[in-house]
Amino acid sequence: MSATTLIRSCNEAGKDIIRQCEGLRLKAYLCPAGKLTIGYGHTGPDVKTGMTITEEDANTLLSRDLVAAEKAIAGVVSVTITDNQFSALVSFVFNLGAGNFYGSTLLKKLNANDIFGAADEFPRWNKVNGQVLAGLTRRREAERTLFLSDATKLT
Repeated sequence: MSATTLIRSCNEAGKDIIRQCEGLRLKAYLCPAGKLTIGYGHTGPDVKTGMTITEEDANTLLSRDLVAAEKAIAGVVSVTITDNQFSALVSFVFNLGAGNFYGSTLLKKLNANDIFGAADEFPRWNKVNGQVLAGLTRRREAERTLFLSDATKLT
């Protein structure tokens, strides 16, 4: 990819799902999956036990994390999708990681242009260590709703 290639960006509706579902935590904590997390769901080797950040730092981390999720989607979705569909997928990848998305039935159905079949895959991703989490169930429903909100534009 050249430096001049523009990557599509997550829209505000997608960012709102992420912000609402992740919440803002300015002190590092363990998420339900057992990962050290800070800000709006930021994980990684730069997050340390006892670490604190500002809200501005959290927004910077979110912006950086969104770019990674946006690039991950841009590289594997081979069909035309709407901005809302893209943004729902960004929230999904932000939460679950690109690796889970790459191997998902959701991506397979999407790339087969089965938009409604792909949408029906969102709710299946509501567990951590085999346990259903109400927060993930709500998040997947919000992502699915956003994904389908303008699906008829492509049919």
